Amino acid sequence: MNRTAPSADSTTRRIRWLAVFGLIAAVAVLAGAFGLRLPTSSSTSGAPPSSARSPGASAPAGAREPSRGELGAADGVVPDGVTVFDDTVPAVSRLDPELLRALRRAATSAADDGAEFHVNSGWRSPKYQEQLFRQAVAKYGSEDEAARWVATTATSPHVAGDAADIGESDAADWLSEHGADYGLCQIYRNEPWHYELRADAADHGCPRMYADPTQDPRMQK
Repeated sequence: MNRTAPSADSTTRRIRWLAVFGLIAAVAVLAGAFGLRLPTSSSTSGAPPSSARSPGASAPAGAREPSRGELGAADGVVPDGVTVFDDTVPAVSRLDPELLRALRRAATSAADDGAEFHVNSGWRSPKYQEQLFRQAVAKYGSEDEAARWVATTATSPHVAGDAADIGESDAADWLSEHGADYGLCQIYRNEPWHYELRADAADHGCPRMYADPTQDPRMQK
């Protein structure tokens, strides 16, 4: 039987297909050699989502955030987005019960005005507080200057569970206007985020603020 010789166009197409298959095979070999994964339509990213990152601390001014692995939630490090209602976070759950109740009452009322209370820092372990203080000393050059921003382990109301640093800005604005009605008072003029409980503030108003913690007699221990 006589066979018709393939046309030039057919031969050209065959050569092109062979070239394409050869290129695909080469890419597959290289990917295997370097441990790479070719994308597929149903694959998910191997990178952890931003919500899974190690929790960072919202340290007060003068203190850097702890490095990953140094401290954790058990020391009072606060993940992003924590509110005063998050009982599973030690920085919140280990606050003084009366302070926590006052914060939650205030937060419930503030929510009606569109403000949400985030806890940037609450209860802290002595280890956490000591690290923050040493970092402030390194930043400011002396213990005296660092004390304007971070208390020692022996004097810090955070270690005692008697203070909470509240954000965001709308929450701070709301507390500056209404906090006294719930016994919540800003204590230091240079720390508008730092609130403590003063039970008689609803009747007598908050006490006069100290310029900074070094003016607070409690810090003179």
